[in-house]
Amino acid sequence: MPGTTSSPSSVSRQPSVYSGRSVFHHASTFSLETFSNRDFIVKDFVETLSESAVPPNRRSGPANQANAFDPKPFIRTFEHALSRMAELSGDLEHRENELSAAVRRAEAQHASTLQSADQKLEQIRQSFNGLDVSWKGENLDSVNSVVKIGQRLEELDRQRTRAEDARFLIQCWMEVSQRGELFLLEDLRRQGGGDGKVRCASLARQLIKISQSLDPESWKQVNGPSKQVNGVNGAHGTGNHRPRRHDTRELLEKFSETLEKDLLRSFDEFYRKENFDGMQDCARVLYDFNGGASVIGAFVNQHQFFIDRSQLITEELGGDTEAWERLADPDAEPPGIEPSLQSLIDEVKIVVQEESSIIKRAFPYAEQVMVKFLQRIFQQSIQQKLETVLEKANTISSLAFLRSLQAARSALSALIDDLKMHGLTESPEPISPQITLVLDQQFDDLFVPYFAGSSYIEREKRNLEELYSSLLFKFTIFHSRRRKAPTTFMKSLAKSGSEMLASARDAYVERLDSSDLAPAQKAMLLRVAGLKDAENAKAQTEIEVSDEDGILSTANAKRMLKWLAEAIGRGLELNGGNETAKDVFALHQILITNMGEIYLETALDAANDVAASQESVTKNEPDLSYIPTLNPAITIMHLLSTFIHTVLLPLAAPNISIRKTMSRSTTQTLDSLESKVNNIMQHSIDVILNWTSKLLSAQKKTDFRPRDDITSGANYLEFLQTPTCQSVYNFLSRLHPLFLTAITPGQNLTSFFLELALGFRGLLFQHFQKFQVNAAGGIMVTKDLTKYIELLRSWELGEEFETSMEALTEIGHLFIVGPEALRERV
Repeated sequence: MPGTTSSPSSVSRQPSVYSGRSVFHHASTFSLETFSNRDFIVKDFVETLSESAVPPNRRSGPANQANAFDPKPFIRTFEHALSRMAELSGDLEHRENELSAAVRRAEAQHASTLQSADQKLEQIRQSFNGLDVSWKGENLDSVNSVVKIGQRLEELDRQRTRAEDARFLIQCWMEVSQRGELFLLEDLRRQGGGDGKVRCASLARQLIKISQSLDPESWKQVNGPSKQVNGVNGAHGTGNHRPRRHDTRELLEKFSETLEKDLLRSFDEFYRKENFDGMQDCARVLYDFNGGASVIGAFVNQHQFFIDRSQLITEELGGDTEAWERLADPDAEPPGIEPSLQSLIDEVKIVVQEESSIIKRAFPYAEQVMVKFLQRIFQQSIQQKLETVLEKANTISSLAFLRSLQAARSALSALIDDLKMHGLTESPEPISPQITLVLDQQFDDLFVPYFAGSSYIEREKRNLEELYSSLLFKFTIFHSRRRKAPTTFMKSLAKSGSEMLASARDAYVERLDSSDLAPAQKAMLLRVAGLKDAENAKAQTEIEVSDEDGILSTANAKRMLKWLAEAIGRGLELNGGNETAKDVFALHQILITNMGEIYLETALDAANDVAASQESVTKNEPDLSYIPTLNPAITIMHLLSTFIHTVLLPLAAPNISIRKTMSRSTTQTLDSLESKVNNIMQHSIDVILNWTSKLLSAQKKTDFRPRDDITSGANYLEFLQTPTCQSVYNFLSRLHPLFLTAITPGQNLTSFFLELALGFRGLLFQHFQKFQVNAAGGIMVTKDLTKYIELLRSWELGEEFETSMEALTEIGHLFIVGPEALRERV
């Protein structure tokens, strides 16, 4: 290839500018085209210049090889080439400048052309906009003209129609007034179809108005045709004979009646054939004729649902006897809604949803028909069944009535929600506001008689009072027998409690003897009270009560709170609103009276009386059997406080005054109960210390100063404590588990034992000061004190009493140290 060799043959393949050399040296010629050629190679170009610098006679031969290298030809050749290339570079720069100038001129020309084109385009756009505005204005004028023409044509058509109707109406009136016939209307009724019947009804109404205006005499007569009157004075004419007048009122009313019956008969036939278009035509005509009252009444009254239900008005209520008994049992879960009422609600839901689609297709005024249909269902079928169910429940018990009322309201509320969700005539769209209002109104009207005024809360109060009285009946009998007539001033203060018990007992017996108390409810109350029959309740002296009947029961307290919680939940669901705070306050008072005053205070007063009576006991060990009653009392107090603060007070929060009253009443009751518990505990401490003091008083003087012959015996030191110490220890040891069952471990129990321990310590200090002790007796004192300290340590008194126990220990040491060491011990 040309770039891989320097032989002379390679030069001959170059363009002609490299050939034609003479024997004398001359500069190679080249131009810009030489460098712009695609086959230009720098190496070949340099080689060509080098070869042109050497004469041909020096390029080969042995003789030439001996000559020295001469650089001058090369220098001249390359200098000439550089000069030539500088000339070409100047030419190239000149041409580049010319081209750049030409480009700038072309760009300026192009920018000018674009600006001119933009101006022409803007002119064209403005011209187009002007043309468009001009065209729209002309078109708008044309449209307005067309609209005006159309409106005018419609007005002319209406005028023509009114003129034809007026002409036809005049013809009908002439026919009925002069000939007593209605052939034109009859033909229109028979042949006009749906539109013809609509027009016929409209014409009949207009003819009646014309008759009232032009023939008033036919509207004044009541029995038979009116008499003809002649003259101003009202004399009956006899000589003048007027043309025979027809009774237009009677003719038109008969025709209207015939037309209405015909339409109703057609509507019924279409309904049986499920021809909804025909039903719509008839319904539309009757609506124009008399507002649709007749067709709506016929559709609703003749509906198969009401026909079937009218035959079941005397249907016996479903449900077995056990279900009704559970409904009246306050401890049993309510069985739910009465089966026949639930069946009716399910049927109503299906019927209303199905008929809503029929009404929507059959009536142009479907919403109005749906309203009448719903009103008939709620006011007739549902209301009658609801009243029957509640009357039956009322014959069972007050609780059965309240539970049935709650179940019925809940089921009917669910029915209303389902119907609203379905949409009825607007399905699948949301239900219309008018039907929503009707459903809500019908639902409220069903329960108005049961929530008017304070009737509902009075039922709840009466039910709770009956249940509480029954549950506490034997309790009140037990404690009323325990209390005797007051013989002291302090006992007279407790007389009010006895009077409260007697009042509650008498009210309960009177309620059982009441004639308006249902037999089932009476049996339920007797069962709650634990009685067999009402005669036993009347003969109070014959009622057998045990000690267990007079003891507090946490289970009974929980039953009372459960019954009250059910009443509160039922009240919030049935009668929730602005009266909630007042209702809760009334129930709060019942709870405070029965659980706080009748139940807790009575039991605590009884325990307090027993505790006070034991303070004077000196012969036998005091009876502390009342102590275990404190545990249920404290538990019930806690339940009462928790229930009131968690449930009742938050519900009364909207009414600040009522809430404050309830809070104050609760605080007073709980403070009173806590005070009674504290009194019992204090009496118990006094009883225990009194008996302990009596036991200590039995200590013999020789126990701590035995004779020498006794101490010298071998068995003397085997006695660990004195008999008095052992008896005191046994007595106090039995008390510890007793009080553990009465008081929950905590600060109260620790405080009780601490106060008892301090009193016991004082007794011991006083006790040991009474005796003289010898050396052997000092050992017995130490043993007794060790036993007493052991007893006190088992009470877990805490670090507060540790100093007192150390003092007792030191006292024991004082009796066994010698006289010389006594000063050091002190």
